[in-house]
Amino acid sequence: MIELQNVTLTYPDGNSRITAVDNVSLRCEVGMLMGITGPSGSGKSSLLAIAASLITPDTGGVLIGSGENMVDAAQLSKTEATELRRDRIGIVFQQSNLLPALTAREQIEVMAHLGGGSKKHKATITARADELLEATGLAARADKRPHQLSGGERQRVAIARALVHDPDILLIDEPTSALDQERGAEIIELIEHLTHKRNTATLLVTHDLIHRSAFDELVTVIDGQIREPATV
Repeated sequence: MIELQNVTLTYPDGNSRITAVDNVSLRCEVGMLMGITGPSGSGKSSLLAIAASLITPDTGGVLIGSGENMVDAAQLSKTEATELRRDRIGIVFQQSNLLPALTAREQIEVMAHLGGGSKKHKATITARADELLEATGLAARADKRPHQLSGGERQRVAIARALVHDPDILLIDEPTSALDQERGAEIIELIEHLTHKRNTATLLVTHDLIHRSAFDELVTVIDGQIREPATV
């Protein structure tokens, strides 16, 4: 679960400050795919960065997990926030950001080595990478490097990489922006399937409302505020 509680974020602008996120509250339960939409510059990316603990809000809480495992990311030190992202948050950026020299399998294996993964047996890590490639429909492309993969396939590798530590939450920024409609639909369908199957709480920023029926909930951000929930 992830819950933002009355979160506000401002940036300096000369002698004043610009409000990027204005007293926003939202809650995304496990197994839920929540879409976040709105015009460019509305605060969607800032909201996602707060949820990812990449930015600390001026005020408000960022609750992640449940019960004894719940933490408020807004109260963590930089080191603690880094550990939280590594172990409990999966992030998929707009660009896949794959390492050019590594195969699809190796992209995931490198991520698995982080956070104590180096103590695991290599065969265990490879098996984990192959399991995620199978789950994302890329089993036959495991040995291909990024230049040998289509845009949609590269995005699938990025999603598989984000899932390597079985994160509590999955945060995805504009996954279909560089894809045609057919490939975009395949990516959204995959994210929907993985969210429900793996019981993650998923926040997905998008401009593309053609896929709105895939979301369990859809919210609209305008001028840093959540407006009336969009109808799915």
